[in-house]
Amino acid sequence: MRFYCWNVNGYRAVLNKGYLDWFKKIDADVVSLQEVKAHDHQIDPAAINHSGYHLYWNAATKPGYSGTATWSKIKPLSYQAGFGVPEFDQEGRVQILEFKEYFYINAYFPNSQPERARLSYKLGFCEEMKKFCVTAQKKGKSVIVCGDYNVAHTELDLKNAKSNEDSPGFYLEERMWMTDYLKAGMRDVFRERHPNEKGHYSWWSYRANARANNVGWRIDYHTVSADLVDRVKEIGIQPEVMGSDHCPIFLEMKN
Repeated sequence: MRFYCWNVNGYRAVLNKGYLDWFKKIDADVVSLQEVKAHDHQIDPAAINHSGYHLYWNAATKPGYSGTATWSKIKPLSYQAGFGVPEFDQEGRVQILEFKEYFYINAYFPNSQPERARLSYKLGFCEEMKKFCVTAQKKGKSVIVCGDYNVAHTELDLKNAKSNEDSPGFYLEERMWMTDYLKAGMRDVFRERHPNEKGHYSWWSYRANARANNVGWRIDYHTVSADLVDRVKEIGIQPEVMGSDHCPIFLEMKN
């Protein structure tokens, strides 16, 4: 199973930047997008209905904001949009696909905003995510969570850690949650396989030639429950793929 994940920063915008060519080229089993910023009825059906895939779209109530979408070759046993918590679900941030052996979650975590304006909202969302993962594992179901977590966990995960100590996505509270989340049974396999390596980023500011100079942040992740770690064949980042301020990430699982 090959999973690809990408914050496209507007589905309609990325369509003009080679997205469909990328989609065909990767030939993934599951493709999950964040920040689609549209309802499916606003898009040409030919641009979202791919032969051989089941489509799941979860738009935010607020127009042109947030939202997630997932295409899967395998029809899931069940599908759920959101956690069942209205304050989070109205922003279209979560899709839960249940397969035989695991839950696959496409998630667009909130941005905590300057001066911690939405930090409490984000941490509430994060706790719901952790609770879901812990509960699933207690019931014997594995979990994969892909998406834009909007947090660089350690100093290895961004170019300029010192100057960003009080920046959204690197607040201590967010990083502490990520540590607790991993202690609760989820694993950041990419970091485990690239220990102590800097320079692996998935988001770059549009300012100051940040991407060309690789002044970025790793804020997009596939995390998996501990029992799946040995089944991870390959995990990586596609920084060469343009079209958004983020780039795609991928996960390949052994059967």
